[in-house]
Amino acid sequence: MTRDFYKKLQQILQSEKRLVLMVVIANEGSSPGRKGFKMVVAKNQMSGTIGGGIMEHKLVEFAQSLLEKPSFEPFIKHQIHDKSAPKDQSGMICSGQQTIAFYDITTDFLPSVDQILTKDNFQITYTNFGINTAADNPEWSFVETNSLPQKVYIIGGGHVGLALSEVLSRMDFEIHILDHRENLNTMEQNHFVHSRQTVEFEQIDAYIPEGEAIYVVIMSFGYRTDDIIIRRLINKNFKYIGMLGSIEKIATLFQNMIEDGFDKDRIANVYAPIGIQIKSETTQEIAISIAAQLIRVKNHNR
Repeated sequence: MTRDFYKKLQQILQSEKRLVLMVVIANEGSSPGRKGFKMVVAKNQMSGTIGGGIMEHKLVEFAQSLLEKPSFEPFIKHQIHDKSAPKDQSGMICSGQQTIAFYDITTDFLPSVDQILTKDNFQITYTNFGINTAADNPEWSFVETNSLPQKVYIIGGGHVGLALSEVLSRMDFEIHILDHRENLNTMEQNHFVHSRQTVEFEQIDAYIPEGEAIYVVIMSFGYRTDDIIIRRLINKNFKYIGMLGSIEKIATLFQNMIEDGFDKDRIANVYAPIGIQIKSETTQEIAISIAAQLIRVKNHNR
C-alpha cells in the first residue's frame, strides 16, 4: 500500500538521510514489476520491490552506486524481459517490459512524505522534474494517490471474519467489519481493519455504499441473519458480493428469495458458496480462498 511504503521510506530516510527511490511508472505484458511498484535503497537498508529476480538485484546495485555520487537528477531506465532484445535486457526471460524512474531523495523530501501520510486522497505525481514538482510538458509521468480505492465490507465478525481481515490487511484493500453482536471477542481482537461497527442487520444497507470499488463479504452467524442481509443488499450494485455457507443452505435461501419475487439474475451474480474451490477446511484456508476470489475479481477475471 502506498501509505505503508512511504511510512517505511520515512523511517529509512530519517535514519540514513539519503536514499534512492525507484518507481515503476509503466509496464507491458508479463512484466514482474507492475506500475506503482516501488523500492527504496539506502546505504544500509532497503525496502519494497520493483519486481524481484536478477533485474532487481542489478538495479539495487546500480542504485547503491548512485549514492556514491553527490547528487543526480531524475531519470528512467527501461527493462525488457527478453534475452533476444537488442538493448535494455533485464536478465529475465518472462517477457514483457517495464520502465523504472530513479529519484535522489534527501531529508528535504520529508515534508512531502508527511503530506502523503496524513492527507486523504493525496495525489503523487512522478515526472522527470521530480515528485510533486509543478512543471509543464514532462517527458514522462506517473500519477497515483495514497487512497485505498478497493473497499471490503465484511459482514460477520467471527473467526473467519478475523482471519480474512488479517489476510486482506497485507493487500491494497480498505477493510470494514460489521456485526450485530455486542462485545464480540473476535471483533475486539480484530486490529487489521480500518473500522469496526456493531449494527442492526435489518438496516445493513445503510452502512454499505454502492460502487465499482466495493466488495461485500457476507459471513454472519447463521441462515436467519444471512437471509436478512442478502435481501437488504441484493438490489444494490457492487463490484463483488459473496456469501459463506454450504451448497444446501445457499440453494434453499436463494430458492426462497426467487419465490418471494427477487430477480434471478441478481441472485446469480452472488458468489456463493464464497471463495475459490480449494477444498478449504480450516478458518485460515477459508480466508485465503475468499481473498483469492476477491483478487481475481479485482483483476477483472471472474
